[in-house]
Formats: sequence, structure tokens, C-alpha cells
Amino acid sequence: TATGSPSRCTGWQINANTVATAGHCVHDGAGGSWHRINSFRVYPGRNGRSLCWRRLFRSDHLAALTAGDQTRLAELGVARAFDFRGTHERAAAPYQLPGLVQHALPIEPTVVQQMQALIDSGGPLSAAVVQALMQDLYRRLVSDEAQRFAELFEQLLATEAPLVFHCTAGKDRTGVAAALILLALGVPRPLVMQDFLLSNQYYRRPQGPAPSALPADALAVLSGVQAGFLNASLQLIDDECGGVDAYLSQHLRLSPAALDALAARYLQPA
Repeated sequence: TATGSPSRCTGWQINANTVATAGHCVHDGAGGSWHRINSFRVYPGRNGRSLCWRRLFRSDHLAALTAGDQTRLAELGVARAFDFRGTHERAAAPYQLPGLVQHALPIEPTVVQQMQALIDSGGPLSAAVVQALMQDLYRRLVSDEAQRFAELFEQLLATEAPLVFHCTAGKDRTGVAAALILLALGVPRPLVMQDFLLSNQYYRRPQGPAPSALPADALAVLSGVQAGFLNASLQLIDDECGGVDAYLSQHLRLSPAALDALAARYLQPA
């Protein structure tokens, strides 16, 4: 469980659905109060050095924080928020939090629009179709949207102030960003995947009516993450970019010196 299971990263609940941790954010759908998660697990990075604690946080959107949530966020020292939501998403759920500087890194959502187009045209909308749309999204994120992740890394290197990055649900655009950060810090790919898939254990779709035209199995795909999603990103990086190291260098503009600086900032000393 979120409150006591072994091998869970220690974290703090930011709102009813969001628990921020050292390397990732998990969602438990619980209500209300802040709590600790026991049994902090450290991800090993370059040269066996572990990730620093309480520097990097990921989340779903921050527009629903209570006053108590805002206080706790301030206590964590989080001073910067990087928002991957698209223009209309930001306008629909804006937030202004004291002491938190916002940086917009917009990546416009496409899957819902593609699904709606299929519905309007009378086309099939099955779990397999949604899986294919999600895999296409993950390929697009690391190809067409690489500039946004490059901008995030520039900010990671700019200052040591703790930061949070998020989109709307905190699992797809945010999940790819988290995976790229962990890979850049030298975390082994199996652990990166394990971290990515934690959203399935804790994320809960916001309450409300599901789209009436969306079958339950298709909704389940849309509401979670699958290894095939992140693998679609990683396969494109391997096949078309020459692997992770080449991608970090050529697409995210991370030189060897920049990777050393990133490690110095976000990994424990040797």
C-alpha cells in the first residue's frame, strides 16, 4: 500500500491524488492529509551514485491545491514549476502559488482529439486503437517535442532550487520527462521503466462521467501507462537517434560537461 509497503520511495502528498517523491510522483487517490511513505528506495545513477533527495518532483496539475497543500509545497522548498500542459489546458485550470515561479513548456495534447475524430467519423475505438494512438504520442514526444525537454534540462542546470514538473494527469508528458531525467543521470533502463509504471499502481482517474462513446477497455488504456508506451519512445531513440547518449547530446543539447554538471547537482557525492 502507499503508506507502508516495502520498496517504495518516501514522499509527501501534495494534494488528494499526488505524492511527490525523489525520482517520480505516484498517485494513490487517497483523501486529504499529508503523510509519509515508508521504505525509501534510492535509484542508482552514474558510477553507483544515488539520486539526491527532495530536489526533483513530478506531479499532476497544481490547480486544485488546498491552502494546506500550498503550505506543504512551500515547506518542501519547491520554487519552480514546469508545466507541459497545452495552451487550452492551462487556461482551463490556471494556478498562482506564492513563491512558485511558473515556466510554460507547452506540449499540446493530441490523443483525445484523435479519438474524437474517430468517433465523429464512425470509426472503431477499441483498446488496440487507443494503444496505437498512445504509442504514436510517445514517439512524437521524443521527436517533435524534444525542444521542450531540452528547455527543461536547461532549467535543471540553471539552479539547485527544488522544482516540480507536471502536465495534466502527470503520467505521459511528465512520465517521458522523468524517464529522460533518470536516463541522463545514469539510472539503468529497467529501473526507469519500473519507475514509469508506478503510475498504474497509484494513479486514479479524476471522478466524473467517462466519455459515453469510449468502451471500458479503451478507457482503461487511456487512464494508465504501459511498458509499450515508453518503449515506443525508447525504440525511436535507439533506431533513429543512435541511442540514449546520442539523443541526449544531439536533441537535448547535453554535452559531456553538462551531463557531469547534472550529475553533480542531482546525484549524491561519490
